[in-house]
Amino acid sequence: MYLLGIDVGSSSIKLSLFDAEKGSSISNVIFPPEEMQILSEHKDWAEQDPESWMDNLHHAMLILQQDHAKKLQAVEAIGITYQMHGLVMVDRDGHLLRNSIIWCDSRAAATGNEAFRALGKEYCLSHLLNSPGNFTASKLRWVQQHEPDIYEKTYKFMLPGDYIAYLLTGEISTTLSGLSEGIFWDYLENNISGRLLSHYNIDSTLIPDIVDTFSIQGYLSDDMATAFGLKKGIPVTYRAGDQPNNAFSLNILEPGEVAATAGTSGVVYGVTDREDFDPLSRVNTFIHVNHSPGKPRYGVLLCLNSTGITNAWARQQLVGGDLSYDSMNALAAEAPVGSDGLMVFPFGNGAERILQNKNPGASISGLNFNIHNKRHLYRALQEGIIFALFYGMEIMKSTGVDAREIRAGHANMFLSPLFSQTLADISRAKIELFDTNGAEGAARAAGIGLGFYRNSEEAFRNLKKLHTIEPQTNQKLKDTYEVWKYKLDKIISH
Repeated sequence: MYLLGIDVGSSSIKLSLFDAEKGSSISNVIFPPEEMQILSEHKDWAEQDPESWMDNLHHAMLILQQDHAKKLQAVEAIGITYQMHGLVMVDRDGHLLRNSIIWCDSRAAATGNEAFRALGKEYCLSHLLNSPGNFTASKLRWVQQHEPDIYEKTYKFMLPGDYIAYLLTGEISTTLSGLSEGIFWDYLENNISGRLLSHYNIDSTLIPDIVDTFSIQGYLSDDMATAFGLKKGIPVTYRAGDQPNNAFSLNILEPGEVAATAGTSGVVYGVTDREDFDPLSRVNTFIHVNHSPGKPRYGVLLCLNSTGITNAWARQQLVGGDLSYDSMNALAAEAPVGSDGLMVFPFGNGAERILQNKNPGASISGLNFNIHNKRHLYRALQEGIIFALFYGMEIMKSTGVDAREIRAGHANMFLSPLFSQTLADISRAKIELFDTNGAEGAARAAGIGLGFYRNSEEAFRNLKKLHTIEPQTNQKLKDTYEVWKYKLDKIISH
């Protein structure tokens, strides 16, 4: 029996065809091979055409069909994971009304800040566990204020994964975890926040029906089954945002467990059973995938927008794309710790939550044309990303998440031994790297939602650990971080 995991990222669509009995992935597909386009009409905007997600999903499925047509016909359930915090709007006929405003778009930051002041700090932090900030609810309010004709035509709004599930099944729905990531959920009332909706003048009928994260959420339509080479009527049985799902992919489900990823964004995500928050909303608390009223599970999320794009920008703009990421990693390892005083502040991809939604832009400090070369720059890029993540990890401690052990997939920047070791050294956390990815995690989760796996222990029985990185004492790195942090404080104070 087979399961299909679909990961709708902002850079690509990823698929995993998964053998449920063996507990292993048969094939993984990524499409397109280069990053999907992000549309930026203004410097703080970031949009994508949701139709491009479906087009790329179709291309990825065609690749799977070439070698695994018979196995695809034996797929029994589909799991979906997706880029968080995006906004998709459709009319009563289910037609798109505009591009999706995606996770790294900053236009609604001022909207959320205004709501935080108007609703009051005490209400927002005790009931929402967050400032409304730059999340989906604030993006919807921005459209209402600036594009009223579009808002008036809206029948439902969705998160990106909700939209893909709708195209596959014809059913418009969302999850509690999804509503919490959009800052629609009142944790004390255990319901949608009527007070937030009232303040934003959002009609509650725009909110889709709620389904359980692990459940039958709809059945594959005949047209989609034919297009994708799948059986008609198989169910979608799981849906979650990419970071809760990344944690699930690593079997991170219990309080004290911590996951990380370093792809398009850099994230550290810790599970807790406490309804806790950062008073400045620099890290954010959401409902985790295995949350239940009698057994609460929350995910505290630290997000650095400018992780993968920092590396990608350097590769494309500085070396014209001719140098592979592996080669960049190797060159970075040749430079000394601290890059001889060269420092990178990787904040060039929209408002950063860890900086209280400030958007200082990226910068390079200490560049000396006489001593610095590309090796120093590539190392400084990695150190800058790691320092920014550690800066956020120190904030996370106030919510009770203190990472002593971090699990991550052996992918993206964790393919760099330098990156993994440096993060371990500065955080003093053991890092375990696993052979998994978000699409595979969504496939395993689909098996739970279908009832094929009785619990997570069965779903993860063959999860393979590849490497363990133990932290090493590195005083030079610690000293470099203190200088980096001092300079960052000066940057964000202006």
